[in-house]
Amino acid sequence: MVVIAGLFGLLIGSFLNVVVWRLPRGESLSHPASHCPQCDHPIRPYDNIPVVSWLVLRGKCRDCGARISARYPLVELFTGVCFAATAAWVGFTLLLPFALWFTAACIAMALIDLEHQRLPNSLTASTLAVVVIGLAATAAVEGAWADFWRAVAGGVLLALFYALLVLLYPKGMGIGDVKLAPSLGAVMAWHGWASLVVGGFAAFVLGAVVGVAGMVAGRAGRKSAIPFGPFMILGAVVGVVFGAQIADWYANLVI
Repeated sequence: MVVIAGLFGLLIGSFLNVVVWRLPRGESLSHPASHCPQCDHPIRPYDNIPVVSWLVLRGKCRDCGARISARYPLVELFTGVCFAATAAWVGFTLLLPFALWFTAACIAMALIDLEHQRLPNSLTASTLAVVVIGLAATAAVEGAWADFWRAVAGGVLLALFYALLVLLYPKGMGIGDVKLAPSLGAVMAWHGWASLVVGGFAAFVLGAVVGVAGMVAGRAGRKSAIPFGPFMILGAVVGVVFGAQIADWYANLVI
């Protein structure tokens, strides 16, 4: 199951490359077919195999010889790894397809935010819908309605928290972050309040570390704009995977 999910992730990663390039530019995700941005020649099906085709072509277009960024196979490979990890974590359950969709959407949003410093409404809205439907369906099958309502409360609380930050410091936080917050908050709270608290705090810690590192390296200043969506997503991963352990460690440390 994990291997199949990983292979499927490679294919989805190829599609995410299209999403990341076209969606911020307002282009159709289906038309025209994939083509070389330099010579505009359509990419042949056997040249569109995730990772493998890039290696066979040595990172160049078959027709014009233009360089093909290594970003494309890296996104495909990263998505495959994330899909395999998601399948291993969630297991072969009703929640798995929703979790895989959520994983793919988070990768796309992180990449778009890094490049364009914005989070498209179409992705944040559809992600929230998938999260709510997936958790509600799982709660109905497993009788986990307490977990579901905790997830709903967590999503609302995290969204209100980010909305407050935007009101207090609009230059430091974007409205797209507010729209992403309920999805991440719901997923974290589904695993428990500890996951929500740890994951929410981890986003700011990770953002601060990267910001300080950028200033030390001379690549950023105190007023440099840093997209926060990727840190929110990384923080959510920390909260879901390590939230309970970190909360227990902190509680024992304080006591």
